[in-house]
Amino acid sequence: MRGLIRLFAILPTVVGSLGAGVLALWPIGDAEPAAFPIGDPERGAYLARSGGCVSCHTNAAAKGPALAGGAPLDTPFGTFVPPNITPHPVAGIGRWTIQDFARAVRQGVSPEGDPYYPVFTYSFYAGFTDQDIADLWEAFRTVPPVAEAAPVHDVGFPFSFRSGLKLWRANYLDAPVTDALMGTSSPWNRGRVLVEGAAHCAACHTGRNLAGGLKDSARFAGNDDLPGGSKAPSILVADLLGRGFTVGNLSYALKSGLLPNGDAFGGSMAEVVAQGTSYFTDADREAIATYLLDPDGTGLVPAPGPLPTDTPMAGMDHSNMDMSNEN
Repeated sequence: MRGLIRLFAILPTVVGSLGAGVLALWPIGDAEPAAFPIGDPERGAYLARSGGCVSCHTNAAAKGPALAGGAPLDTPFGTFVPPNITPHPVAGIGRWTIQDFARAVRQGVSPEGDPYYPVFTYSFYAGFTDQDIADLWEAFRTVPPVAEAAPVHDVGFPFSFRSGLKLWRANYLDAPVTDALMGTSSPWNRGRVLVEGAAHCAACHTGRNLAGGLKDSARFAGNDDLPGGSKAPSILVADLLGRGFTVGNLSYALKSGLLPNGDAFGGSMAEVVAQGTSYFTDADREAIATYLLDPDGTGLVPAPGPLPTDTPMAGMDHSNMDMSNEN
């Protein structure tokens, strides 16, 4: 009887250890191609802007070097610090292969085979093509290497147990749906690719459950629990229209940061504009606005109107696609 009692006493520990061992051995990710196309660094720099790489991995508030590590992100799960992704061989990703890079970006898996925390929005990049990866890779290789590594994440147990993220992936990792929809316009389809993919709008504008997964039932309905206590408003069609947005002035807001009521974006969205959407082409900003105001592709939203021309910012040229943190 005493032996049985002792067995039951240690059983949870044994089962827990076995479970941890199984998770640790559970392989994740797929092999990437042995060869990639020749990359275009200029297009890659544009992708880095559209995907938020620059805004996340650059601490603009501290005037840090481009891609050398972003500002800390305080979350209920701990504090995460976007790492140095310059080509420095020790502090950055200089020793990576393009296959390592592709697995990280498209699959959220480190060169060592460990899962990345979903604070890295890799699930939105799952649809990146081999050409996209090659272009990004070449762009990152042109950035000056920075020898200082970013601080490590400050995450307590159980979230520090990285193998547990494999369960999260099994439940919440889905590739974005960005395929062209028949019967819709080219701008609408381009907007879908950006909003649902690279620009990862849902990552901020959709709330998360206790496990950190996006609430599909509340997609784009806003998020009051962004890192650092920031908030993202609803970008549902009715709410955008209620705030006076049209395709024309929403496109302009993504360029200038100015809202229809004369106010300006604040918080993290101001950073998104400064380091991201202000560098987009007019066509891409218009595509995003077209999709957000008509996500079902019904064609009920009026065609885009001309951009405002009553402020000096309307004529600004954002054709320079370098990845410095100056705008």
